[in-house]
Amino acid sequence: MKHALTAVLERNTTFTADFATEPYEAGWAREARWFVRTLALEGEEPHLHLTTQVSPDGLHWCDDETPMQVTTEPGLVTWRVQEFGHWLRLRATLRGGDPKAKVQIYLALKS
Repeated sequence: MKHALTAVLERNTTFTADFATEPYEAGWAREARWFVRTLALEGEEPHLHLTTQVSPDGLHWCDDETPMQVTTEPGLVTWRVQEFGHWLRLRATLRGGDPKAKVQIYLALKS
């Protein structure tokens, strides 16, 4: 029997500095997809850089080979992650003058 789960990792959260989501144990899943909805992106030429990170133990992290996603305006972006091992999280970097981002972050998993 196949299983599916969507985890809400951030809901209407406003960030003013770089951040990472809480780690999510996903070793049971065969497929993963990030959904990041940017509700507001403010500042001088703001950019939100989103990088998938993987971990064998939920403690030590490295960037996945999945290309970084960059958003410069409100909207929804999504991308797949394959062969990710056991733990996933999303690292976000804010760029620009006095940047601020309000986001919703979802991780959808299927076995």
